[in-house]
Amino acid sequence: MKQYFIYLILATGVSFNHLSAQDLSATEIVKKADEKFNGEKSSYSLMSMTIIRPGWQRTIDFKSWTFGRDFALTLITAPAKEAGQSFLKRGPEMWNWNPSINRLIKLPPSMMSQGWMGSDYTNDDILKESSVVNDYLHEMAGEENIDGRICYKINMTAKENASIVWGKQIRWIDKKEFLVLKAELYDEDGYLVRTETGSDIKVMDGRTVTSKIKLIPEEEPQNLTYIEIREIKFNMPVEESYFSQQNMKRVR
Repeated sequence: MKQYFIYLILATGVSFNHLSAQDLSATEIVKKADEKFNGEKSSYSLMSMTIIRPGWQRTIDFKSWTFGRDFALTLITAPAKEAGQSFLKRGPEMWNWNPSINRLIKLPPSMMSQGWMGSDYTNDDILKESSVVNDYLHEMAGEENIDGRICYKINMTAKENASIVWGKQIRWIDKKEFLVLKAELYDEDGYLVRTETGSDIKVMDGRTVTSKIKLIPEEEPQNLTYIEIREIKFNMPVEESYFSQQNMKRVR
């Protein structure tokens, strides 16, 4: 979901609790929060996404593997009619494999802002095409209390010519555990598009993480998307060759 889906979108496994705001720049804080979710080298996650609309809702189960910032593979495991679909990112190129029609589709950059599987997540969130660290300028905007936890408030403005979906982001990152507890995402004209909140903090694979994420579209607040992380592993052995068009057709 990548990014956050899945951006979605956990800690580096190293204790930074002794560091103060004076010790870390805004960019360093964003980087630590990003590495907490994605791992310093690689990650594997098992997740479910519940899409809620007036009168109906549905849940999609999926697995996701990442290797650095350039490689990602996502496999849908349920419901049955969509199980087996996979999404691959290799550098700037992305594909979708649909076994029901036996077709491999290359996704153009213009599709990154579109909703993934009918949810409020974008393809960019899941495939992590843009980087919250490298594609944005970061500025400290003070501290605020979110659900009883003191957070850094950080303004993020897209760099000129960066290939991004969101022109601006504001993130509230927990000072103790480097968890993204809230995020506001704005389009390139400065309009708020959606708000994300992280909750249900747990220890998974030795790291303290937010295991549930809620997405609320600004213009349609009755529409919701929930992500639940059921399992996550960090820095597991995986090779670049795992992220291939051949493997996206046979991964299980």
